[in-house]
Amino acid sequence: MMRKLTVPLLALAAFAIAAPSFGQEKLKLAVGQRGNWDTAIPELGIQKGIFQKHGLELEVLYTQGSGETIQAVISGSVDLGLAAGLTGVMGAFEKGAPVRPVSNSMTGADDLYWYVPANSPIKSIKDAAGKTISYSTRGSSTHVAVLGFINYFKVDMKPTPVGGPSASFAQTMSNQVDIGWSSAPLQLKDLKEGRIRMLVRESEVPKFQNMTVRVNISNLDTIAKRKGAIDKFMAAYNETLDWMYADPDAIKRWAEWTQTPLDVAQGMRDEYFPKKNLLLERLSGVDDAMTDAVEMKMMQKELTKTQLDELFKDYYKKP
Repeated sequence: MMRKLTVPLLALAAFAIAAPSFGQEKLKLAVGQRGNWDTAIPELGIQKGIFQKHGLELEVLYTQGSGETIQAVISGSVDLGLAAGLTGVMGAFEKGAPVRPVSNSMTGADDLYWYVPANSPIKSIKDAAGKTISYSTRGSSTHVAVLGFINYFKVDMKPTPVGGPSASFAQTMSNQVDIGWSSAPLQLKDLKEGRIRMLVRESEVPKFQNMTVRVNISNLDTIAKRKGAIDKFMAAYNETLDWMYADPDAIKRWAEWTQTPLDVAQGMRDEYFPKKNLLLERLSGVDDAMTDAVEMKMMQKELTKTQLDELFKDYYKKP
């Protein structure tokens, strides 16, 4: 069973960002979906010098989704995984994997949306019966969302793994899949220019509106041996998050990094990423997440209270 959890991490992105090292403590991160606002915290915090101020050097490897991120943490090839789907983490935990959530990454469902090319005959999600609908990787928050759409809207679509937003866009525009997925602000320019039409947002399914969908994770061995470094990371993460919502310079830096028009970037943050959804201590909707994990066959049965206490014992608590 455990062999299934330790496949080679061939799909990790081949580039990384790092803070300069001058006797600082090093942490290696696996981060899902390069360019998203919520996963830009390490990049922007390094640019601003916040992680360096806390005595940390970060090496960041970007993945195509939660499956890759969770595998990287389980194998011990990284110290922390950011933005891993909670259902996938629960499934790995049930199978005995040494992985634990250490904080919230995203609670709520304001950022994810699904779209079709402008000339698609699909006018609403109700028209999508029998159509292929994309998600990133098995166990990811996008996978959970797609199954949520099928159940809530009672439309029998064909969930299809495609990787990250860029791969999804390429496959959707070339008609390899019918419905693409993305996360704001990616593809918002295409929406504004009329190349694609938004079909549905994850937030249209009521249960997702207050569910913790993505978490930051670590390996049990890392938690035991490097708690001080993780505590430093959380403090720097919090400081970076505060700065990203208080200083217009953060939006400018993010827009330059992602090559997003500034007018698109400025409206994106507050509409799709309210700060309350990113607070490290957020945790809610766990029962719904467990139900989804069982339905996705990522878990055989829901976790007991004792198991949940063990799973979340290292979760961030606001000082």
